[in-house]
Amino acid sequence: MTTPDKIPISVLVVIHTTDLQVLLLERADHPGYWQSVTGSQNPGETLLDTATREVAEETGLDARQFELTDWNQQNVYEIYPEWRHRYAPGVVHNTEHVWGLKLPAPMPIKLAEQEHLSFAWHPYREAAQRCFSPSNAEAILLLPQRLASSV
Repeated sequence: MTTPDKIPISVLVVIHTTDLQVLLLERADHPGYWQSVTGSQNPGETLLDTATREVAEETGLDARQFELTDWNQQNVYEIYPEWRHRYAPGVVHNTEHVWGLKLPAPMPIKLAEQEHLSFAWHPYREAAQRCFSPSNAEAILLLPQRLASSV
């Protein structure tokens, strides 16, 4: 049985607290690669559905219980060569839609063991420095501005 090709549309969900702590997850397929919640859209899903599902799958958190916000920011990037086999032949770019999930404080996380090895909460600047993805780091660095505009 073959796996269907991934859709080259994804979400990046920056999970953070009101005092700018950011959750990072360490990838199982690349130890040392830290990132926010990410994942591809499934057929028929809205981006809100995708963000909510990915948060639940990767952290065990129910995003509907917190403030999940579409940041109305998109990043188009070249898919890393080692992950292109997951997409249809010839697909080399992905469009990532950035979301934020605000929690009142750091919370325990239930990792998807097949996807992630560990998690950590960091002050936002430190979290941005640890991310392997430039678009993820840039999104995290926007947190103070995002929180100020939501007041």
